[in-house]
Amino acid sequence: MVAASDIYEIGLPPNPANFVQLSPLSFLERTAAIYPDDDAVVYGDVRRNWAQTFERCRRLASALAARGIGKGDTVSVVLANIPEMFELHFAVPMTGAVLNTINTRLDADAIAFILAHAEAKVVMVDPEFSELVQQAITLTGRTDLLIIDVEDDSFDGGTRIGSATYAELLAGGDPDFAWKLPDNEWDAISLNYTSGTTGDPKGVVYHHRGAALNALSNIVTWGMPHHSRYLWTLPMFHCNGWCFPWTIAANAGLCVCLRAVRAEPIFRLIRDEKVTHFCGAPIVLNMLVHAPDELKDFTHEVKVMTAGAPPPAAVIANMEAMGVEVTQVYGLTESYGPSVVSAWQGKWDALDGEQRSRMKARQGVKNVVLSDLMVADPDTLEPVPADGQTIGEIFMRGNNVMKGYLKNVASTEKAFRGGWFASGDLGVMHADGYVEIKDRSKDIIISGGENISSVEVEDVLYRHPAVMEAAVVARPDVKWGETPCAFVTLKPGKDLGGVELREFCQQHMARFKVPKTFVFGDLPKTSTGKVQKFLLRDRARELRD
Repeated sequence: MVAASDIYEIGLPPNPANFVQLSPLSFLERTAAIYPDDDAVVYGDVRRNWAQTFERCRRLASALAARGIGKGDTVSVVLANIPEMFELHFAVPMTGAVLNTINTRLDADAIAFILAHAEAKVVMVDPEFSELVQQAITLTGRTDLLIIDVEDDSFDGGTRIGSATYAELLAGGDPDFAWKLPDNEWDAISLNYTSGTTGDPKGVVYHHRGAALNALSNIVTWGMPHHSRYLWTLPMFHCNGWCFPWTIAANAGLCVCLRAVRAEPIFRLIRDEKVTHFCGAPIVLNMLVHAPDELKDFTHEVKVMTAGAPPPAAVIANMEAMGVEVTQVYGLTESYGPSVVSAWQGKWDALDGEQRSRMKARQGVKNVVLSDLMVADPDTLEPVPADGQTIGEIFMRGNNVMKGYLKNVASTEKAFRGGWFASGDLGVMHADGYVEIKDRSKDIIISGGENISSVEVEDVLYRHPAVMEAAVVARPDVKWGETPCAFVTLKPGKDLGGVELREFCQQHMARFKVPKTFVFGDLPKTSTGKVQKFLLRDRARELRD
């Protein structure tokens, strides 16, 4: 007699009829079959439907395969948010190869490192970055790279550095290319490099399963209606655009492409293309808040998803006053982008504007794909009390956590501890189960033995009506060890000094948290809008009294 625990395994193995490898490639095929004539991509005068987009992806995959590109090969791309960047998210993995989207703001040395470390076989180049990429390729010393120029009629400048163009690949490709899903959903689909601010960047490997699940989770997290219209203000090179290329394919939505993130084209496209959704770092939201009022002439419902840094409550309040609903998410390159969401509760609807903004400023709870989330002691992995006060490290685990770091076993093992991924971010757990970030571990300020959250101080600074941007870092101090140093950008036409700003801070926080130093001027930022605090820490160390 068979044990009861075994009866569900007898004669019930997986087979092609009931088990298919998860991959976002299936999203494109489905949408092209069901909605072939619906618009898929808009960029200037370019407007393509889903049937055309699917055909172009198959043509490109065929052309790459004919040049020997296949499973395990790396295809690196240095592109702006143009339609070809969207297509490559499908065409490259259709061959079994891995897509490596490179940050366009990196210098030649960093790009050369990535090309070498990723063992790239192909490099796709935007004309805007052709000189930069040529320098990087020269630094690698490699002569075997297949370099493809991705021409853009709307961009004036750049030079051809490749042996063929994207258009030429398409012209020679087979529209009926027999692509297939991965043999294993654990196969790599993309490679994303971390910023490398404390050393060489690390290559984060995504698999098809995680990409598909997090792409679908974006729809659930945001409550996206079918056929949503998405504006590409977030770089597609950043965590594969938080998986949104695959999300829009699953949603049968519209990709509204945008080369440069500026207020005027953003508001124009929101109005003219009836954009319903877009993403961006808090710094992008702040830019839109302070744009001229005459640009803000849309009347339909618009939603924005923000992450990259804890958004000040004041920025959230100002966006929503403008008519844009804000959803904050949290994640890392290692978690496919957004994996935690500040999920809204109906019981908070009655809160006033400031209270609503403060609830939305918390990072939140796990999305539907993330299996678990905790704030714990980094050494013992013991969860901290859910009191909203005790600081610990944020840990997560689930299908939307990376495979690991490419060719870096030591860093992979360090990141995975006790069955958890260690984020390196410090936060608290509130009694309702919502996580709130207090700082990166390297950004916490320890003054006289007291921990000071730079995020908390920045939040107060943003409340001042003359402050446009603020960033706080530690400055060495003989007496206290470290003290907060605030770098501040004022709104145009505003005049404010350190004495007045210090008095304002003293009214809104404990005195030991008030910055001892104020520096006024522009803040250095990455291409995704994150303030480069490592540069500010260097400047703070060099300041003289």
